[in-house]
Amino acid sequence: MPTITYEGPDQLARDGATYLAERISAAPGPRVSVGLAGGSTPAAVYRQLRQHDLNWERVDFWLSDERWVPWNHSESNGNMAYANLIAAVSARFLRPRWAPWLEPDESAAHYDAELRSLHPRDHAPDLVLLGMGDDGHTASLFPDTKALQVQGRWFVGNEVRSLKTWRLTATIPFLHRANQLVFLISGASKAEMVARVANGDDLPTTRVANGPAPTTFLIDRAAAAKL
Repeated sequence: MPTITYEGPDQLARDGATYLAERISAAPGPRVSVGLAGGSTPAAVYRQLRQHDLNWERVDFWLSDERWVPWNHSESNGNMAYANLIAAVSARFLRPRWAPWLEPDESAAHYDAELRSLHPRDHAPDLVLLGMGDDGHTASLFPDTKALQVQGRWFVGNEVRSLKTWRLTATIPFLHRANQLVFLISGASKAEMVARVANGDDLPTTRVANGPAPTTFLIDRAAAAKL
């Protein structure tokens, strides 16, 4: 499990943002495709990343997952990404549709089509950022949910019965197309799951991380405590 460990969340945010900025800058081609994660750790990284002087106009940001809520909702990953990063840079940002008359998988199917248009032929996502929950989920690929088994789609609606809600999420096959996956993880509450992923336990994060896409974990010492 390729891992870079930082002293604490502040260093992870600062130096992790530098790590990401270098990879965005070095990505080949006229456009750079970057998938964004939700969560408090990515939010802190985004606030540092927006301070880097990059050619933002060539960057296409999209979401690796989204909650089924309106765009301006406090729990929306897109709302968080916009407030902490997108509003401060000149990148393009693609978000899943939301409307009270839409079903989650209708929105996901439209976003699937947008992602396929963004990645024609052999053009893979350059960089996808992911987090990890205390239960080992990543994106909105939760344990014991149907999205874990999807093969033909890149983005789906996923019912998470344990939370009594719906999510929209990138699928494992799409994430495995990426040129690089980067997990951003901090805090002692994640230490047990980080150790289980390193041990190869069957968790959504393990399934994503152990695929063909090159993967790096950026974590702080609290999250790495049980490695």
